[in-house]
Amino acid sequence: MNIGSLEVTGKAALAPMAGVADAAFRRVCVDFGACFVTGEMVSAKGIIYGDRKSRELLTLDDEERPAAIQLFGDDPDVMARAAVQAMAYAPDVIDINMGCPAPKIVGNRAGSALMRSPELCRRIVEAIVKEVDVPVTAKIRKGYDREHVNAVEVAQAVEAGGAAAVTVHGRTRDQMYAPPVDWTIIREVKRAVSIPVIGNGDVTDVRSAAALYEQTGCDLIAVGRGALGAPWLFSQIAAYWGEGRILQDPPVSKRMQVLCRQVRLAVEEKGEKIALLQARKHAAWYMKGLRDAAALRARACRLETMAELEEFCFQVILSQEKAGEEP
Repeated sequence: MNIGSLEVTGKAALAPMAGVADAAFRRVCVDFGACFVTGEMVSAKGIIYGDRKSRELLTLDDEERPAAIQLFGDDPDVMARAAVQAMAYAPDVIDINMGCPAPKIVGNRAGSALMRSPELCRRIVEAIVKEVDVPVTAKIRKGYDREHVNAVEVAQAVEAGGAAAVTVHGRTRDQMYAPPVDWTIIREVKRAVSIPVIGNGDVTDVRSAAALYEQTGCDLIAVGRGALGAPWLFSQIAAYWGEGRILQDPPVSKRMQVLCRQVRLAVEEKGEKIALLQARKHAAWYMKGLRDAAALRARACRLETMAELEEFCFQVILSQEKAGEEP
């Protein structure tokens, strides 16, 4: 598929996830075949005012491309100015967050709060499109709440503003991430617009990825929480479409190798102290499905150094081997 002038080759992209999809995790997902990634959302006002953290979030590694920078905010002028500054980091795409359900973001009239005003959504896209020379996209939800399911209207508005693609998450804002996800709305958006539609929501394995494509006719899927602790999901999806093969999850030894690689990359980026604090939740996700997973997760949440993580991973491999699991 093409996002404007950008060709994207593959079947599964990594969805933006604040506080989770950092550069290290994105790199690992690309290693496993993610065909496109989007960075953590960045405050447009933070960029304009020179906030250090905001600028750190803008950084993209050449090894993770093609990649998008995602901005959030509610003022078309501020969003456009921030997009211009973000271009210094050479993003392949500028994405606009119109779907975040977090109270802090919605309380500032950004994220999914924008869906209450399709016209404002159009103006924000239009303002950015006028100022940057890369494709502009938007990520939206089914609607703001159950009484206002307007993804089709918002998608048409961002298309009118010049968006090159739209990502649709099949839940309303008030659902947050609770079931059920509604893929029907993604199909409705696909039928209503001429730009590519990226489907998102509850892709956790090859079968759900295939079902999302089949049920919606979307042009690409964006995998979010389903890849946490399982970045090999992208290679499994690629193998299914490319060769019709269903790859099994890697053995425990490989899983621990991937975890260590991800954390080492994070240490290089952020330093050991911060990286290990943030890695605890990733380490816990990597324990999913293992024997005594609850106890392993509890241990993972106490890790403080890279050496401790490596020893922990070694002990996990030994414990699973003793329990009869494939090492």
